[in-house]
Amino acid sequence: MKYKLLVLDVDGTLLNDAKEITQRTLAALLKVQQMGVRIVLASGRPTYGLMPLAKTLELGNYGGFLLSYNGCQIISASDGQVLFERRINPEMIPYLEKKARKNNFALFTYHDETLFSDTIGNKHIDDETQLNGLRQVIEPEFSAGIDFAPCKCVLVSDDAEALTSLEDHWKRRLSGALDVFRSEPYFLEVVPCGIDKANTLGALMELCDIKRSEVIAIGDGVCDVTMIQLAGMGVAMGHAEDSVKICADYVTGSNEEDGVAMAVEKMIIAEVRSSIIPIDQLNAQARHALMGTLGIQYTYASEERVEATMPVDEHTRQPFGILHGGATLALAETVAGLGSMIACQPDEFVVGMQVSGNHISSAHEGDTVRAVATIVHKGRSSHVWNVDVFTSTNKLVSTIRVVNSVMKKR
Repeated sequence: MKYKLLVLDVDGTLLNDAKEITQRTLAALLKVQQMGVRIVLASGRPTYGLMPLAKTLELGNYGGFLLSYNGCQIISASDGQVLFERRINPEMIPYLEKKARKNNFALFTYHDETLFSDTIGNKHIDDETQLNGLRQVIEPEFSAGIDFAPCKCVLVSDDAEALTSLEDHWKRRLSGALDVFRSEPYFLEVVPCGIDKANTLGALMELCDIKRSEVIAIGDGVCDVTMIQLAGMGVAMGHAEDSVKICADYVTGSNEEDGVAMAVEKMIIAEVRSSIIPIDQLNAQARHALMGTLGIQYTYASEERVEATMPVDEHTRQPFGILHGGATLALAETVAGLGSMIACQPDEFVVGMQVSGNHISSAHEGDTVRAVATIVHKGRSSHVWNVDVFTSTNKLVSTIRVVNSVMKKR
């Protein structure tokens, strides 16, 4: 497969204006992960604020990552391990607080599930707290209350001109110590020196041994430009400013038009051929899902035929030591589901509709059964698969009919 890593900005890119992942985008992102592409959520949000999105996208099941705080952390979605981290020297906090007070700016930072602020009732800080599902704690003596090294600090003001003036001053004054940038008209962010999405993405690519040509990055803001330029395929959202679009290789639809899904369907899903379905990656990435629990392993996959094996063990047998019929049906749905996902068009997704089986003979504990799925009907709105399950000695255990509904993405 050409691409191995799909890097997504969150607000204004992955999410629509209602801060939701649409059904079409979710279906497309689940499908590319099943094909072996790993997803990175690259955002200015804190790690805690990205966790619900990672769960919705099932990143933990497919080896995805969270690139949070605009690049201060990389977290493995599978186990929560911190793979990369940079923090601000706590000795700089009194200086930042002094400048914030001098300019009458509010100031806040994050720590795990908590947002610490020096100001009560600031609308922008309250919105940030709610957006990320955080608990807000007010520390009027900010530097005295922050007893940890934060990933980033944010100054807040509705006076955009004053924020710009301080940004320009700090870019000269703090060069080599801290970096500053505007993430919103009312936010001036302060991060460790050298931190941005592209530099941290580069560190992740090195950790995963992934080349630039194997990366797609999609974003809509100025903070996304460096990662768009780093990726082999840089994509700008349709509503992005011209300064962002001019840096991209491709411009997709807006976040209200399922722009992420449009790009993924065109550049990944439509390019996949059955001869290059990454069987090893599919098996590795399914280890945390039901497939992994049951020990199911794909051995062959195409539009017309899918094969997989499953051990008869403590997870799949009945108390009497023979293969459980429910496990057999799960095996059948697994192979037929993959076959339909391969066979459907980029603008379609698959939903299981019906499964019925005839159990003919038994398989005993210690054996490994083999499922062979062949498609018997490939219509515009449904696929029908016949799945035969055999023992290791080719004795027929079950013959199962699986019907999948094929639906258009909206």
